[in-house]
Parts: sequence; structure tokens; C-alpha cells
Amino acid sequence: MPTLVAIAPIALLIYLMTKKKSVPSYIALPIVAVLLYALKLFYFDSDFRLMNATVIDGLLTAWTPILVIWGAIFLFHSMENTGAMKTIREWLNAVTHNKVAQLMTIGWAFAFLIEGASGFGTPAALAAPLLIGLGFKPLNVAMLTLVMNSVPVTFGAVGTPIWFGLGQLGLSESQLLEVSIKSALIHSVAALVIPILALRFVVSWADIRKNIVFIYLSILSCVVPYFLLARIGYEFPAIVGGFIGLVLTIFFAEKHIGTEKELPHKEPHFSFGTIAKATFALWGTLIVLLVTRIEAFKLKALLNSTTQFLSVNLQPFAEILLSPSLVLELRNILGTETNFKHALLYVPSIIPFFLIALVSIFLFKGRERRKIIKKTWSESWQQVKKPIIALLAALVFVKLLLVDGDQALSQLIGQSLADLVGPYWQYFASFLGGLGSFFSGSNTVSNLTFGGIQQSIATNLDLNVTTILAAQAVGGAMGNMICINNIVAVCSVLGIEKKEGMIIKKTIWPMLVYGVIVGGVTVFF
Repeated sequence: MPTLVAIAPIALLIYLMTKKKSVPSYIALPIVAVLLYALKLFYFDSDFRLMNATVIDGLLTAWTPILVIWGAIFLFHSMENTGAMKTIREWLNAVTHNKVAQLMTIGWAFAFLIEGASGFGTPAALAAPLLIGLGFKPLNVAMLTLVMNSVPVTFGAVGTPIWFGLGQLGLSESQLLEVSIKSALIHSVAALVIPILALRFVVSWADIRKNIVFIYLSILSCVVPYFLLARIGYEFPAIVGGFIGLVLTIFFAEKHIGTEKELPHKEPHFSFGTIAKATFALWGTLIVLLVTRIEAFKLKALLNSTTQFLSVNLQPFAEILLSPSLVLELRNILGTETNFKHALLYVPSIIPFFLIALVSIFLFKGRERRKIIKKTWSESWQQVKKPIIALLAALVFVKLLLVDGDQALSQLIGQSLADLVGPYWQYFASFLGGLGSFFSGSNTVSNLTFGGIQQSIATNLDLNVTTILAAQAVGGAMGNMICINNIVAVCSVLGIEKKEGMIIKKTIWPMLVYGVIVGGVTVFF
């Protein structure tokens, strides 16, 4: 009975978000969070102060992914409103007339880079309209972009699904890095198959065969640096791999390397200065991230410094500490051992996203600056206000699942699943991660929701914890293909109506193939 009660909020969440008239995540998640809070208090008899402290911790912790998402969305709206994105579209459109090359350049490499920078459905929203502008059919493009946006997702938004999504599990830095390496290897193997399946939604097998060399050059130009960078960190694989891959893919396309021969054509010329200015937001973000993350520059330690600058004792609420680097800490919340910390300048929100967005706006002269800032702020707020509610509730829900040590509900659920499946769990772990993305719309939220359960199952079955968590992280990425939120978003952008069910029926097959690949690769771990 305790196991059934523990699973009830998760089952209700899945039901609410997958029934015929589904409830959006910003409504469903608060409902189940309140239910779980009540169950912890009245059924599991948890400590009242600890539960309230956990709720406060969840509400505060949620602002880490919220600010990352908001910053990334603000950046891309600034590119749109300054005209930078229009220039990028025209430049990419002029690279080649080969349909497969266009799909790989925009649907794969460009989306790979955007996922690394922002994640949260942005790649499909940006890449899909570019492809429609080239004459591809909206429904086919929707399915292609959903399937393509899977390999880089575990390291999307500067690695948020890893460092934040799994960072709540008390893992050591070396364990998180091991998860990063294993995830990247699984994704790299899947990348040899998944883009081909995605292309098949738009072009024929004959077209794929004629351009197969180019396709794999494009895949490897993203995946090789992606895998190598995952061996040293989890923030850069997708964004740097995507940047290198995009540059190389454009080079291969322009030089017709590995592509079917095409007739010469005259296209508008873009100077190096024009392209550099239009893409400043992308390469500027990359440079700032590298400078603030690489230890040799010594900015990482500075931005994470907890040297006490201001201390305010507000017990019984909490002791509040602030460092000169704006690292905020709350200790002993409500007199419990619950603590919270947020490095405002290190978490990729103000730096680099908001900073680079404002700098790029000021690259454009005239009175339009104030108007662009106001419009960008308004548009980004409209896009994030509902996800803010969803993430606030999601983090409360997750924290309540993880609290209470050995008596945590994640432990109880994990033990039950371990007893049910036995030592074969590694073949199913990715599908639990995919389920999390399916109903939440986020690899990060999937990792937050099920990471603790996966960790518990691995421990109970004496399986390698980092292998199971890598399967979870990859599963959360492959779940993007059938994610309700992403499908609705891309359909809205492309003006597709009443095709969501059909899209899921088509994209679920590549997702199942992905899951089989995950199970197969984990055997070698």
C-alpha cells in the first residue's frame, strides 16, 4: 500500500498530461505537488517543518533552470528583433540547393548548436521555419526536427540536464563526469542511425544514398567534438560540437563534398563582417562560456566564491549569506538541515545570455534600441511565464520525492521497480527517462523527477549507478521526439492543426530504436 500511495501522484501526473483532453504542465504539476505534500504530511507522517523547508528549497532551486531558460529565450528573441536571425536565414538558405544538404545544415547542425545554447524546444522552433522557407512541407519538417533534436539534448542549455537535472542526487564531480562520458558515447552511437531515420520523413532512400557521404561527414563533424568534450566536462559538448559541426557542414555543402552533383546557381553574397555581426550572439555566448568555465582563466572560482560579504540571521526562517560574487546561500531553512545556494553570475543566465543579448542589441544603431529591448523583454516573458509555474511546481514535487533520506519516496518506488524487473533494468531505464520527457517537455525535469528513482534502483540491484543515470539522461533526450509540449509548440509555429496524434505515431518508432540502442550500448559498460 505505501508503494501504491507513493506512485499515485506520478500516475496522476501521467494521466493528466496524456489523456484525450490533456492538462498543461503548468496546471498538472502544481496539482500533483500539492497532493504529494499532503500525502507526505498525513499518510507518511513526515515532519511538518522539514516538509515546509523542502517546499521553500524547491521554490528557490527552480529559479536556476528558470533563469537559464529565460536568458536563452531572451537572447534568441533579441536576434530576431535586431534582424540578425533574418540575415542568418538568408545566408544558410544561400549555402546550397541540395535538399539533403539543407536538411543536415539546418535541421541537424544548426539545431545541434541551438540546443547546446538554449534547449527547451528552441531548436525545433528556430530550425523548422527556416526549412519551411526552403519549400519543405510543414508536417514532414515537424517530424524531422523533433527526431533530429535528440542527440544533443542531454547537454542542452549548457549541460543543464546533467549539472542541474542530476546535480540534486548528491553525486561527486567524478560521477557526474562519468555520466557525461557514458551519455555522450550512447548518443554518438545512436547518431549513426537517428539522423537517417529523421531524413526519411522528408526525402527518399534514393536521395539519402546519393548524399550518404555528406550526411555522415555532417554527423561526425558534430558528434566527434561532442564526444571528446564530454570527457572533460558536461557544459560544452553540444554547444561547441554544434558550432564546429555547423561550420564544417556549411563548408562541405558549399564545396559539394559528398553530395549529389547540382547545377551551378548564383546566390546573394554575404561579407565576412555581415555574417560575423549577425552571428555575434552565438559566438559571443560561446566565448564567454569558455572563459568563465575553463579553470585556467580563474573566473570560475571567482564567480563561485562564497566568501562572506553580507550575513543576515532571520531564524527561525534561515540564515542568509551573500558573497561579493553574488552567490546567495540560505542555511538551516526553518531550523532544519535544509540549505540552498545559487551562484547568480555563474549560472548561465545573466552571464552570458542576458549580457550578450544586450550587447548585440547595442551593435545596432539608432533609436530602435529601447524599442527592441522592450519588445524582446515582453516576448520572452510571454514565452516563459507558464514554464515558470511548471518548473516551480516540478522542483517542489522532486524535492518532496527525494526528502527523508532512506525513507524517501524515490527509494520506496525504486525498490518496488527493482523487485519487479530485476537485473534487466538497464534495458528499461531509458524508457523511464523518455516517459519523463513525454509528459514534462524537458530532459532536465525528467532527470529531476526520475533521477532519484533510477539511482535507487541501481543501488538496490547492485547495478552501476552512473550507467543507469546515463541511460536516464539519454532517455530524457530521446523522449523529446514524442514530447507533447514540443509537438504542440512546433505545430503552432508551423500552423499545423490536429496532427499531434499522427506525429506521435510516426516519431515513436525512432524513439523505440533509440531505446534499443541504449540498452545495447549499456551492455558494454
